[in-house]
Amino acid sequence: ETGVTQSPTHLIKTRGQQVTLRCSPMSGHTSVYWYQQVLGQGLQFLLWYNEEAERERGNFPRRFSGRQFPNYSSELNVNASLLEDSALYLCASSLAQPGRVTDILYINFLP
Repeated sequence: ETGVTQSPTHLIKTRGQQVTLRCSPMSGHTSVYWYQQVLGQGLQFLLWYNEEAERERGNFPRRFSGRQFPNYSSELNVNASLLEDSALYLCASSLAQPGRVTDILYINFLP
């Protein structure tokens, strides 16, 4: 079974541009989670989607947004990106609605 997949694997943008990242969950999973990891810091929760709806949001500016499609894949958008948005962005998925966003089943770390 294939795991969580993300695209693109890396992206270079200049300040002020829009950034779009995509994530496909594991087969059968309906929940998708987005995280940000700034170099040298811990993982920060961004967004949780389930059944095409935003279920929870981390403490991030409104320039971070996203959506989930009917096939449960998801998109993360950073509008008018700033220098501090340079980070590793990670996607995870789970089968159903866990009790809280820390109940993660799978995380895919990009190389």
